[in-house]
Amino acid sequence: MSKIAAKSVSSIQLPKKFTLKYPLLWLAIIAFAIYIPTISMGETDLDDGIAINTFHNINEDISNVFASFQHTIFGTQADQYYRPIATDAMILNYQLADHGKNIALFHLVNILLHVLCVTLLFKLLVKLGVKEMHSFILAALFAVHPVLTEAVAWICARVETILAIFVILFFIKSVDYVNTQRVKHLILAALFLLLALFTKETAIAAAPVAFVLLVVLLQEKWQSRAMLIQYIVWVACYAVWFTARSLVLSSHAAVSVANMPRDFLHRLPLSLQYLGKIFFPFNLSVFPLQEDTVYYFGIIAALVLGVLLYLNANRNNKMIIAGSSVFFLFLFPVFIVPRELSEQTYEYRLYLPMIGVLLLLSQTSLFQNKLTDRQLLAGGIGMMCLFAGLNFSYQQSFKDPLAFWTQAAETAPHSSYANMMLAARVTDPEKSNQLFHKAFSLNPKERYVNYIYAVDLQNKDSVQASEPYLLAEQKITGYYKCDFYLARVAIERKDYTAAIAYLERYLKVEKDDATGNNNLLVLYLDTDHDDKAKEQAKKMKDMGLQVPQAVLDHFHL
Repeated sequence: MSKIAAKSVSSIQLPKKFTLKYPLLWLAIIAFAIYIPTISMGETDLDDGIAINTFHNINEDISNVFASFQHTIFGTQADQYYRPIATDAMILNYQLADHGKNIALFHLVNILLHVLCVTLLFKLLVKLGVKEMHSFILAALFAVHPVLTEAVAWICARVETILAIFVILFFIKSVDYVNTQRVKHLILAALFLLLALFTKETAIAAAPVAFVLLVVLLQEKWQSRAMLIQYIVWVACYAVWFTARSLVLSSHAAVSVANMPRDFLHRLPLSLQYLGKIFFPFNLSVFPLQEDTVYYFGIIAALVLGVLLYLNANRNNKMIIAGSSVFFLFLFPVFIVPRELSEQTYEYRLYLPMIGVLLLLSQTSLFQNKLTDRQLLAGGIGMMCLFAGLNFSYQQSFKDPLAFWTQAAETAPHSSYANMMLAARVTDPEKSNQLFHKAFSLNPKERYVNYIYAVDLQNKDSVQASEPYLLAEQKITGYYKCDFYLARVAIERKDYTAAIAYLERYLKVEKDDATGNNNLLVLYLDTDHDDKAKEQAKKMKDMGLQVPQAVLDHFHL
């Protein structure tokens, strides 16, 4: 009887464990498909027009991928953004996109960067000990989450996806080095950390986060040989970056750090606002302000997350510590950004902190329960569909400048800049005037508000009245286009020497501007600067700009 029983037991067919084939391929498809509509979208006129069109002289010369390490992004005296890799990404994309004419290729590159991030995130989650099916669902939710829409749909937000690629690769290679002690992983980790630092300042949090992941989560001894070697490498990378950055910023106007503690305390509640947008992405804004964003979603989200963690009796506390650390450490640079640099609480800044929330979710009762992987996947697909619907809807806010700034002004009514930018784009003169005056009343020192007001005055033939606003704008931002309009003021005043000086300075930046070059030529001729007029005419001819035939004949050109 025992032999018969044994035979019958051995013949029982156990159900096969459910596995998802080709998870990386599926994630790539999901991440790409969700953002296909953005390929047909244009610019938003929030820095992307500057990065692509205004800086076309920089983008045209491929050798500037090296020169980018010698200047800031905008190149102004007040500019504190030293991000050469981000600049290089725009230069290379410009070359591929028919010298900036094919905007669709800029959007396509953004999507591909996001696809790469999503697949790398999956590999990192698995390497950190998250179950493969859980990692897939979490990475897929990351791929379609509407709070990250801005990071992909807005061209200039690619700095976050590029940063994330290098940071995640840095984490992966750091784990590989600890596990294998192979030097190649250490070298690659150092390379990716350096690339991350030269992409954006937020990367200063990368090494502290790596320490938490390796020591707290993966239980590597902090004083082990592998860790000590990594500390040395990390310090060396930071030293290289800090030295290069300091050399560039040494001639720039310093940002005051006196108010940093006050700004930190003011911004600290942002963690609740951001958490609320992750769990309840219904109050998203393309140009958010802290004072215009509600807190109750964040409070509810924190309570829900706490309950879900509590309900999981088998939660991994080390993973919870690691997830919380990733979230707050990557948000920390946001908390200390001086308000004089930026008051916006952009959602794209959640791209890296979101990884911490995913680690926390992996330890909640949503994932640690009696459901099978197949059932969990079905639930995950349902949540993905909900997020995808919200994402598709939100993408429409990025399709063109009018849509973008309309959403910005509606969701951030206290933003002087948003109201100003919308005022410049609406076709109704009365509404435009109302919006502009609202912008000016909210903040008369807002970036470019004085410039736009001055241009509007000149368009209404109030040229002399525009001068104080142009001078105020120069003092605030140093915006080079003020010189063009100040030249017009000087010409009306018959101060031709000042007009020439303004135009010469303007054309150092906008070298091939036809109107500016022609006006300067006329001024040289009218003031009997024949040598300069001849040189200007030759320069214009060489650039392919139209020069009066009489001038060419006079100078035998």
